[in-house]
Amino acid sequence: MNSSEIRQHFLDFFASKDHKILPSAPLVPQDDPTLLWINAGMAPFKKYFDGSATPPKRRIATSQKCIRTNDIENVGKTARHQTFFEMLGNFSFGDYFKEEAIRWGYEFLKDELGLDESKFWISIYKDDDEAFKIWHEKIGVPKDRIVRMGKDENFWEIGTGPCGPCSEIHYDRGIEYGCDEGCELGCECDRYLEVWNLVFTQYNKTEDGEYLDLPQKNIDTGVGLERLASLLQDVESNFETDLFQPLINYITDNCDVEYGAEEQADIAVKVIADHIRSVTFAIGDGALPSNEGRGYVVRRLLRRAVRYAKELDLEIPFLHTIVPLVVEVMGEHYTKLEDKEEQIKKIVKQEEKRFQKTLAQGMNILEDIIAELKEKDVAEIPGQKVFTLYDTYGFPKELTAEIAAEHGFTIDESGFESAMQEQRQRAREAREDHDQGHSELELFKDIKDDVGEVDFVGYEEFELETEINSIVQDEEEVEKISEGDKARIVLDKTPFYAESGGQIGDQGIIKTETGQAQVLDTVEIAELTVHEVEVTGGQIKVASKVIAEINDRLRKATAKNHTATHLLHQALKDVLGDHVNQSGSSVTPERLRFDFSHFEAVTEEEVREIENRINHRVQENLEVNVDLMSLDEAKEKGAVALFGEKYGSQVRLVTVGDYSSELCGGTHIDATGEIGLFKIINESGVAAGTRRIEAVTGQSALNYVQQREDLISEAAAKLKGTPDELLDKIDNLQEEVKDLEKEITSLKDKLAAAQTNDLIGDTEEINGVNVILDSVEDLDAEGLRKMGDNLANQLDSGIVILGSKLPNKVLFVAKVTADLVDEGYQAGSIISEVAQVAGGGGGGRPDMAQAGGSKPEKLSAALDKAKEVIAEVE
Repeated sequence: MNSSEIRQHFLDFFASKDHKILPSAPLVPQDDPTLLWINAGMAPFKKYFDGSATPPKRRIATSQKCIRTNDIENVGKTARHQTFFEMLGNFSFGDYFKEEAIRWGYEFLKDELGLDESKFWISIYKDDDEAFKIWHEKIGVPKDRIVRMGKDENFWEIGTGPCGPCSEIHYDRGIEYGCDEGCELGCECDRYLEVWNLVFTQYNKTEDGEYLDLPQKNIDTGVGLERLASLLQDVESNFETDLFQPLINYITDNCDVEYGAEEQADIAVKVIADHIRSVTFAIGDGALPSNEGRGYVVRRLLRRAVRYAKELDLEIPFLHTIVPLVVEVMGEHYTKLEDKEEQIKKIVKQEEKRFQKTLAQGMNILEDIIAELKEKDVAEIPGQKVFTLYDTYGFPKELTAEIAAEHGFTIDESGFESAMQEQRQRAREAREDHDQGHSELELFKDIKDDVGEVDFVGYEEFELETEINSIVQDEEEVEKISEGDKARIVLDKTPFYAESGGQIGDQGIIKTETGQAQVLDTVEIAELTVHEVEVTGGQIKVASKVIAEINDRLRKATAKNHTATHLLHQALKDVLGDHVNQSGSSVTPERLRFDFSHFEAVTEEEVREIENRINHRVQENLEVNVDLMSLDEAKEKGAVALFGEKYGSQVRLVTVGDYSSELCGGTHIDATGEIGLFKIINESGVAAGTRRIEAVTGQSALNYVQQREDLISEAAAKLKGTPDELLDKIDNLQEEVKDLEKEITSLKDKLAAAQTNDLIGDTEEINGVNVILDSVEDLDAEGLRKMGDNLANQLDSGIVILGSKLPNKVLFVAKVTADLVDEGYQAGSIISEVAQVAGGGGGGRPDMAQAGGSKPEKLSAALDKAKEVIAEVE
């Protein structure tokens, strides 16, 4: 039975037991910031286990993609360790319990898969008499094949909360898989293969260490697809199954390695096969290589694979060519993987090429470090050196540790962490130099404690009557401020939007009976809306009644740009792929900036397509709706939640027609037609894996287009033509330039030839050698080299040293005939010393060398130095 058949057999079996079959959740956790990856079948269902959410059905079964990297160093060295695996699981949320879980697990393995029941061994928690009775009395497993084990082996708990005993089904593969004839269940060898783990979640562990019965008991089971395949396909390890063999065969076919012939080569092949599976699925689920979080895991996996590929003498980039095989093996079940194949290949190839140079450089430095330490008889690499490799050369600490271990070395982990901490402290101090003062922050915290929250009503109201609760000037609360003063004001309630979520704060005016102030910006400090003002007339006092009025024109322009970012986010996903996610933004009245995850520059064709899609939505005049609801309700409606953002119990769901749906606290227009025109003005890279688009809308977009038209008209006028003739005019001009460049080259050659004839007569003898030493004016490097060639060709034996004086620099060339090279004259050595005199340097071959200097006034002295160098050759 192949792996696809096993997976489908499992799902069909539990569907027949009235389970709802759900697709695998993405590897990137959607609602759980505590997890880096989905690492178990139950991970997507934590909210159902703890009762915080209601499952779509109380019986569920899945085949779940998982990533675990805690034992990454064992991958390839053991039969079962992998970073990517599939967990088949059936779950009950307050429905069936132990007997059904045990009965169905046994039935599936024995009756559906045809495994020999006489080879089943069962482990249970030492005090779980209920499980023992079910296995022995109802299933019929002999007493001597039911083994009681302690908490470490057969009890599942993580701190406080839901927990319970578990029962594992093992399969005796026979003496040939064991370490000796007396091998027993629990041994680390491969004889007793753990096939299925049944977790009975029946207790709640309290802070006091008590185990209280749960009112709703749950079942969580897991069976590894790879393990099951190895058993049914009767192979020694997971790597010999049909899930890995196509990949392994492809790798060995591309290098001079026979699988199974040499242990170290086998490890390398298995690591590559495992890691490329993990990377393919991780990128397919939207995790791009980066230097932090799960992106760092993807990068680390790829870089480990590259390193092992180099051990096999595979030509990098190579790993990206394995991606189609992963898709071929897994794509029948994970159908979306095929749609992303090309995208995944591009990302992997790009990352391989990026790391290739780093790997070569880092390996050379590390080998030098190891050689130096061996001489000193030291077996630990200092933490500072490990940190330098990481910080300066991009060489991962984990990779340094692995390579060190292969040479019998360890690394100084604490020293590395100290160096890392010092760097973080330096960065923190640098940030603090620019951050708000600590005293000011504490002051606003005190103000908040005193006056309470500021009620923001600016979604609906642009002008209102309110009251001044506090005025802060020079980090102190004051009673009043006068004309010309700048200060910060806290109102009782406000229509002013404080800068948040990338959207700039509102501007406007605050008016009282005694004075008026211009609101220059609105910010949030200590969770308070704070108005940065300048008094333009009279006096402003605490406790005064005021009229607060935002700048309507700026607010509307900002709202247009903010709604446009939502359209842009969706258009980027449509055109570039679902991996695109917002990583930052800036929304002002004048323009918008949108940072997003993507692995390469956006092409001109893609930019045009993105623009067209957005402007089409603008022309449709889609309605923009804002609804308040719970976070779970919003996600059920398909809302996009930005990773890393914190959301309260109530969220604002902003929908643009049926095109875009995002959680957002910003201000928006009523319909997309108000945007008028959307125009992308720049696309650039801001970091590895992060791109940036800048765009304008409305009047700003029209202004941009008109400025471009003016530029085109001005360029056409300078070329004495119309805008329609501009391209033809440029083509003609370029042809003229080419003709003139040819003519200049021809004239330079003639000039060089003429000067050559003059210079050949200046030959002098130094140290018994014919030497031409001379200077010319305004000859470029190519002209100087040609002149040197011409002179050397006219000398049967000799040395030519020429210098060309240019406005801000000097160029040199040296030629040495072959017979003199044999006698020890080196053009590179001569020119190096000559150029140093003129404030420069250079070098080259023994027979020809070039150099430059920054001091043209030293040309004469440099040529004199040439005489000295030639005279000293013995």
